[in-house]
Amino acid sequence: MNNNILMIMVSKAAKDIRTELVKRYSFRTRRQLSSQVHAAGSVDEQGEACHENELSDSKEVTTRGKNVKRQHVSVAYEVCVKNECDRKEDTMHGDSSTAQTGNKKLKWEPKNWREVVNNIREMRKQRDAPVDTMGCDKCADEDARPEETRYHSLVSLMLSSQTKDAVTYAAMQRLRQHGLTVSNILNTDDKTLGELIYPVSFWKSKVNYIKKTTQILRDEYNGDIPDSVEKLCKLPGVGPKMAHLCMKTAWGVLTGIGVDTHVHRISNRLGWVPKATKTPEATRVALESWLPTELWDEVNNLMVGFGQQLCKPVNPLCTTCLNRTLCPFGRSQCRGKR
Repeated sequence: MNNNILMIMVSKAAKDIRTELVKRYSFRTRRQLSSQVHAAGSVDEQGEACHENELSDSKEVTTRGKNVKRQHVSVAYEVCVKNECDRKEDTMHGDSSTAQTGNKKLKWEPKNWREVVNNIREMRKQRDAPVDTMGCDKCADEDARPEETRYHSLVSLMLSSQTKDAVTYAAMQRLRQHGLTVSNILNTDDKTLGELIYPVSFWKSKVNYIKKTTQILRDEYNGDIPDSVEKLCKLPGVGPKMAHLCMKTAWGVLTGIGVDTHVHRISNRLGWVPKATKTPEATRVALESWLPTELWDEVNNLMVGFGQQLCKPVNPLCTTCLNRTLCPFGRSQCRGKR
């Protein structure tokens, strides 16, 4: 009797052990393991099930698990890595002038540009370039009526295109002595006007432009000049550079950077444009995209004088320039030289 009871207890203990081993080491999918954890409490309440049923259930569940698609669970570090990759991808896909980080754009700007500006200021501190004494802003008669002074500024800018400051200044002095007013210029014949402005570049074309523009000023602006860049650019012989400079010299309003051949050339030499530009207008757009507005007024005069004295179109004085190690063009010119 005691032996039978002992055998029953041993058999029951063996079944319990086998059941526990099946629970712990049989194959489970992630979803089934999660379900098993939630069902653990109810398993304890069900009591002791027979070993055959447990094995049968285990095999059935295992077989079903093979057909269940395993689900990927994102872990914290995976999310961080993905965000970092997305950020790098956004940066790599930015254009030549900006790179995106999230919803913000990083503005392109050349390296060491502030140091370059300070060096140019140092080299220009004497203010003895032609533009400093004979530039377009020095050609108008400040004692004339305001509308006449503005007219002088516009005419001087029209004459200055592709012309040295000294030649423009001399032509303006002759025009002022002749009588540089809207009514007087309209009464002046083309031959006389040509003689007054000669030898400015393209003087014949400029005679035509001045006459047509002056007629428009009398008919549409009551003898004054337009007060916006858009209107100024509609006048014959007036381009964006002249319009922006005219708004500053005539109206005292800063609307943009006046980019002439000097500013255009130097900006490309310094690498102040994201990629090389072919026209002064393209250079103006590139400069205004990154240069602080408070420097727009200064940069034209600063760079024009610098181009007239040091950064010349031909035979620039790179070896004596303070920016020779900062300027890509200067480094190429000074390579191998002492």
